[in-house]
Amino acid sequence: MYMQAQSQEQLTADYQGDPGWHDNSATFQMIIVANDLHGDYQLANGYGPDKAKKVYHRHRRSFITDKDFKFLSRNGINTVRIPVGWWIAYDPNPPAPFIGGSLQSLDDAFKWADHYGLKVIVDLHAAPGSQNGMEHSASRDGSADWSNSSDHISQSLTVIDFLASRYSNNSMLLGIELLNEPLATTVPVDVLASYYSNGYQTVRKHSSTTYVIMCQRIGNADPHELYQINDAFSNIVVDVHYYNLFDDYFDNKTAQDNIDFILKDREPQVEALNSTNGPLIFVGEWTNEWKVQGASRSEYQKFCDAQLQAFEKASFGWSYWTLKNEEKHWDFEWNIKHNYLRLDLPWRHTIDFLQID
Repeated sequence: MYMQAQSQEQLTADYQGDPGWHDNSATFQMIIVANDLHGDYQLANGYGPDKAKKVYHRHRRSFITDKDFKFLSRNGINTVRIPVGWWIAYDPNPPAPFIGGSLQSLDDAFKWADHYGLKVIVDLHAAPGSQNGMEHSASRDGSADWSNSSDHISQSLTVIDFLASRYSNNSMLLGIELLNEPLATTVPVDVLASYYSNGYQTVRKHSSTTYVIMCQRIGNADPHELYQINDAFSNIVVDVHYYNLFDDYFDNKTAQDNIDFILKDREPQVEALNSTNGPLIFVGEWTNEWKVQGASRSEYQKFCDAQLQAFEKASFGWSYWTLKNEEKHWDFEWNIKHNYLRLDLPWRHTIDFLQID
């Protein structure tokens, strides 16, 4: 039965029988959980199936197009990292409340990538049950239940199998990221390591060369904990995400403090990860934004230059979050067009990656 809160006073359901209080009537307990999430789950559930289909169709048709891939190619980007939700494996009729159509969007992206000479990384960004409780992992209500359920983990491997089977013979596929940003406080490292090992084997059933990407746990976790999952694995990558935003450490830091932190702390960290006899290193997410209030254009440019200098050291390259965003400094295209992000500096290397969302 599909239920939807229409307002604070009205709850509707699509139960086909006659309502009543008979002995054989279904009973349920309603728990109201307040949250401020605005992800796929909330959008689809809030609009309801009919209106959500129209909203998603309009968005998918217009938000990212072949013109964006042309823009990326012309600006020296060679790869896109594309986040997907677990329900893509059940397209065109995914479980409610999710809306079908995401598989066609991914197919279109591969077609555009082929046309403009870009490689593709497919990233499982939202896993069943949510791996971090955040809106970008399609958490229902802020809960993070992925690691608590063997069914969720098994279902995630089914999604990886689906993606590897569908795209492994596509020459544009560079890598498959098994999971984005598992939360350290809810995902034990042994559970994650087991999943990553099984995910690697799942991809290898379909391809011996596709890069298998393992994202570090977010929170208080060391990326090195993933290095010893299996020394016999080949073409594996550890993904680390660097933001000067989601930590109290950056409160009240000046622009120069942030720039110095990138050059004196982050750059050596990337170099140290590279130097360890282990997997390739991928700075899979970073952005040109910080907690500094009222920063000048020049300060933003220097902050971005510093990050490019540091993250170019990563052996597998970097990926900017994200291509388009209503917050302009998170918007890759805006940063390029307004010369905040300068990709023509002389120390740039040749490998780089970009995420689209």
